Amino acid sequence: MNRRLFFLAAALCSQIVTAGPAEYVDPFIGTSNFGATHPGAQYPHGLASVSPFNVAFGQPDLNPFEKDDAWNSRVYIHENRFLTGFSHLNLSGVGCPEAGIMLLMPTTGKLNLDAKEYGSTYSSEQASPGYYTARLDKYDVKAEVTSTARSGLSRFTFPAGQSHILLNLGLGLTNETGGSVEIVSNTEIQGVRNIGTFCYHPENVRPVYFVARFSRAAEDFGAWKKMPAYKNVEADWVAHNNSIKPYANYRHPLSGDDIGAWFSFDTQKDEQIQVQIGISFTSIENARANLDAEQQGFDFASVRQNAVEAWDRLLGRAEIEGTAQHKTMFYTALYHSLLHPNIIQDVNGDYPLMGQSGTGNTNENRYSVYSLWDTHRNVHPLLSLLYPEIQTQMVRSAVAMAKESGWLPKWELYGMETRVMVGDPGTAMIADSYLRGIRDFDVDTAYKAMIRAANQPKDNLLRPEISDYLKLGYVPVDDEGPYDGSVATSLEYYLADYNIAQLAKALGKEEDFQTFSRRADNYRKLFDATTGMLRPKKRSGQWLTPFDPELGRNFEPAPGYIEGNAWNYRFYVPHDTPGLIQLLGGNEAFVAQLDATFDSGNFDMTNEPDITYPFLYNYVDGQAWRTSLRVHQLIEQYFGTGPDGLPGNDDTGTMSAWLAFSMMGLYPVTPGNTDYALFTPLLDSVTLHLDTRYYPGSGLVINNATTDNTEQGGDINFNQRKLKKPFLDHKTLVQGGEITFK
Repeated sequence: MNRRLFFLAAALCSQIVTAGPAEYVDPFIGTSNFGATHPGAQYPHGLASVSPFNVAFGQPDLNPFEKDDAWNSRVYIHENRFLTGFSHLNLSGVGCPEAGIMLLMPTTGKLNLDAKEYGSTYSSEQASPGYYTARLDKYDVKAEVTSTARSGLSRFTFPAGQSHILLNLGLGLTNETGGSVEIVSNTEIQGVRNIGTFCYHPENVRPVYFVARFSRAAEDFGAWKKMPAYKNVEADWVAHNNSIKPYANYRHPLSGDDIGAWFSFDTQKDEQIQVQIGISFTSIENARANLDAEQQGFDFASVRQNAVEAWDRLLGRAEIEGTAQHKTMFYTALYHSLLHPNIIQDVNGDYPLMGQSGTGNTNENRYSVYSLWDTHRNVHPLLSLLYPEIQTQMVRSAVAMAKESGWLPKWELYGMETRVMVGDPGTAMIADSYLRGIRDFDVDTAYKAMIRAANQPKDNLLRPEISDYLKLGYVPVDDEGPYDGSVATSLEYYLADYNIAQLAKALGKEEDFQTFSRRADNYRKLFDATTGMLRPKKRSGQWLTPFDPELGRNFEPAPGYIEGNAWNYRFYVPHDTPGLIQLLGGNEAFVAQLDATFDSGNFDMTNEPDITYPFLYNYVDGQAWRTSLRVHQLIEQYFGTGPDGLPGNDDTGTMSAWLAFSMMGLYPVTPGNTDYALFTPLLDSVTLHLDTRYYPGSGLVINNATTDNTEQGGDINFNQRKLKKPFLDHKTLVQGGEITFK
């Protein structure tokens, strides 16, 4: 077979994929409207991912050489059209810049090492689970990428002539700099790139190691370094003033803040060159071992097919019936919920220790990227329900972090505690998992770590405001910074204490149950009867005055609150909604004030503390129909199948998990309370395949037999028996059977 026919045959083989639920996933959903997702190729919970990177410079229709001044926490924005490469370590749906490193870029013609000049517009892009492709207009190069759990694979189809593949270690989304590159041979490069300073915490820095291999030998190669500006004592600014210096045929390690390497080839028309990149957080040797274990040769079709099959296996735990649009929305939401946390251990079990230097070793998956202020609310309950074997290992990873660092994770990133956001969400995540039946972990160590965070009055990494909280029963507003949020922090502490109480009860620790139940009830100290709000209070016991409940509506700093206003936190007592109903004046007054939150525009679909508010109508007899109505309205208003189909930051899958639960007609309202609120599904039917290693039932069917007129309410039957309340406990639900909405 001649080379031309070989290239065509390889291209045709790469398109063979199986039909399954993954075919409904649209990775472009959430790539606009600050959703912060990326359309790149990623294996479920994979460490590596390969994504187009288009946020380094400005819009090409304005001026492609002007730096993009937007504040970007994502590697890709759908509206942008100037691509500077494909990054290999990426985060999805986070709120601060990080990762987006190790950029591969194919070019043609004269070698150019300046990203502002070698970047290209692109067209004909497509994405599906485990695959992304686009044509680079400037070079007439077709780029395709796929990935395994710890490595990426890129395939570039070149025109005839001089072609290049650049590996840029200077560009990235991270705020951290520094790296090293070494050309091992004319088919291999190795090195390291630093990341860190997530959300501007300077103490957090980690090296990421890599090995890159090329499918054929380069005719020419070299490394480059951007030279820093310096001043000559005899002349003003002179040579090497921010210039890029190439080092042709360089075979030694080259270090710096802005470095890279290039491989050049004489290509025939439609010749394909593939590049593998294996990554590791422990060593170059392990990056190479990861690559050896997960990619045998350069088999793009096989790697892509394996990724599709892995996605089908997980997404297939839920079978649904509904419109094509609803299938795309649901399966994409489930897909986004399964991107993070990521595995971080190498194939030999090595991983970076939590909160310290050094390497640990494990014989199971070790997970990282715990955005727990967000995900403890619904992502981890979703995993507990559909993927208990994965949630078990995620809990074990979190407990192992406590053994290594002394603290449960709060917002952990690649073995670094970033301390982003407030509260003690690791406690809630683990307690809730235990109560849902995830028991195969060291609960004694977990419990001790919870108690430490709840009681240590000084140098408390998880609860820095604990001293006042223990004395007063709340966090005072007196000394808070612009983003400390005394009310928000207090409410998160109450929820964590409630979870400790519920876990203590399950473990037979009655005294702790009573103590932490009383502490969780202290939210009443922040309830202001004159305004009906949970209001900032001073250390003296006086209310903060003046007080504007709407301040913070536009994300401006608001005393007492984090990313919101008093309305957003007004009902954030999920562990005692019945008690809050009484404080607010009873059922009728509660419903009226809940309605007012939505009708006045003070509900924020992107703000985690209030995303349970649509389900609170279920707590009032005869008002559950309002939950169905609100949920369906919110889905129609905020979610869709376009790039703007998420209502802002996905928060590592939290908004997506909200959508997946809401479309099924059940929602876990309270961490530590395993009841699901039930309401009319958006889907026609859902079949959940339960893991019989964890749950007695093999499947749960949810049937939607309602008419369009949800305002008249209806019956909810479970296994042909009418439910008295629109709630179903997790333990009962996983017995299996059928829920029917009539």
